[in-house]
Amino acid sequence: MELDDAGLESNRVIGLRIAKLMRGGKAAQREAHRMVSEKMLAAAKAGTSLMTGASGDKIVEQYRRKVAANAKRLSGKRTRRKRK
Repeated sequence: MELDDAGLESNRVIGLRIAKLMRGGKAAQREAHRMVSEKMLAAAKAGTSLMTGASGDKIVEQYRRKVAANAKRLSGKRTRRKRK
């Protein structure tokens, strides 16, 4: 079930990223760079976790946290703190 949920969340983030990339401009360029660097870091972290004995569930959990943060950021559902 955890893996199914991760797949659904990932598909949502892919859709949000495609929409942002289609709009173009500097924001799209930043997103493209961010996407590539995140993938490289996530793969390295997963590899390190595997080598140190982490379970598959633990690695999926790591990915899900990042995917959830990306979904929140890309959908604009951030809670903004009021400035004083």
